[in-house]
Amino acid sequence: MANSNVNSRVQKHRNSLRSAGLRPIQIWVPDTRKPGFADECARQSSVVAQSDATDQAIEHLLNESARDIDGWTD
Repeated sequence: MANSNVNSRVQKHRNSLRSAGLRPIQIWVPDTRKPGFADECARQSSVVAQSDATDQAIEHLLNESARDIDGWTD
């Protein structure tokens, strides 16, 4: 009986969100609790850092992009 009440409230909430123009979606994200996650993050960060350090085109793009932000405001 209690489960029916919860289901009814959830459905009412979803209906109100839909009537507000929203729709439900499902996304999958990495499991940060998985063993080795932090190590893999560190590995990928290292690969990117090494790549950026040796790629002159990236260095040029970053420098040019940094020049374009003059005058930007919050």
